[in-house]
Amino acid sequence: MDLPEFDGATGWLNSPPLRAADLRGRVVLVDFCTYTCINWLRTLPYIRAWAAAYEEHGLTVVGVHTPEFEVEHDLGNVRRAVRDMHVAHPLAIDNDYAVWTAFDNHYWPARYVADAQGRIRHHHFGEGNYEQTETILQRLLADAGGDPGPEPVPVEPAGVEAGADWDSLWSPENYLGSDRTENFASPDGAVLGGRHGYAVPDRLRLNQWALAGDWTIRRQAVVLHAAEGRIAYRFHARDVHLVMGAADRPVRFRVRLDGRPPGDAHGLDVDGQGDGVAGAPRLYQLLRQPAPVVERTVEITFLDPGLQAYVFTFG
Repeated sequence: MDLPEFDGATGWLNSPPLRAADLRGRVVLVDFCTYTCINWLRTLPYIRAWAAAYEEHGLTVVGVHTPEFEVEHDLGNVRRAVRDMHVAHPLAIDNDYAVWTAFDNHYWPARYVADAQGRIRHHHFGEGNYEQTETILQRLLADAGGDPGPEPVPVEPAGVEAGADWDSLWSPENYLGSDRTENFASPDGAVLGGRHGYAVPDRLRLNQWALAGDWTIRRQAVVLHAAEGRIAYRFHARDVHLVMGAADRPVRFRVRLDGRPPGDAHGLDVDGQGDGVAGAPRLYQLLRQPAPVVERTVEITFLDPGLQAYVFTFG
C-alpha cells in the first residue's frame, strides 16, 4: 500500500499542508490521535522522542488529529492541547475523517510507517510495540541513507503519559453520554436529553457509576446545571482520569476517595485535599494511588454549574 494523501485535512498545525509527494525520500511515521485519548497520551513520549531524534536522519512524523468528541473539533482546543503537550511535529486536522478514511483506519492510537519510496511497511494499533516500531524506523532510515544508530532513544514517560499498571487495572474506560455508557446505577435509570434530578445509590458494585444532582445526559456527555452535583464511581485501578471541561467559566471540584481526601493518592490535577478546577476540555488526572491498589469508590463533587463530563479512563 502506498502512503495515502493528506489532502482531506481541514487544517494544519506546526506546518504548511503536506502531500505524500512532498515526503518522498524521507521515512514517514503517521500517528493517528485525538487529544483526550489516554491510550494515545501514553504513546506520545515515544512519538515525541522519535520525531526529535530522527528528523536529521530522514524521519518526518505527521500527526493526524481525528476527533472523537465534539469539543475536539474546536481548533482552539486542539491548538491549546498541542502547546501544552509539547507536540512540535506537523499535525493534520482531520475533522471530516477524510484522512482517517484514506488510510482505512479504525483506531486511536494508530501508527503507520512508510519507507522513503512512499510504501507502507509497518502499522500498529493501540499502545505498546515501541521496540519493534523503533527498530523498523532505524532500518528504513539506514536504507534511505540516514545514520540513526542502533540504540533506542531514551524515553521516560511521566504523569498521565506513564504506562498503565496493567496488573491492577480491572476497570475499563466508560463513556458517560447515552451513546456508549455502561453500568449506570442511579435509581430509576437515565432520563435522556432533558434535565433530571439524580441520586447515588447506597452501594455501587465494581465498575458501576451514578450521578447526584441536576444533570442532563446527552449523547456524548453529562452536563451539570446546579452546584453540588456529584459523580460516583466504583473502580479498581491505580489511576483515575476524567475527560471533562467547563462550558463558560472554570468549575471547582472536590474529590473524595472512599469518603476521604485522597492525600498521597491525588492525581496531577488535584491536591492532597482533593481540590481541583476544571477549565478547558481535556483529560484530568484525579487519582494516582500508591500500592496496594484495591477496589475503591471515587466521588467528584462539582461546586459550580456548567461542567461537562465525557469519559472515565483508568491506568
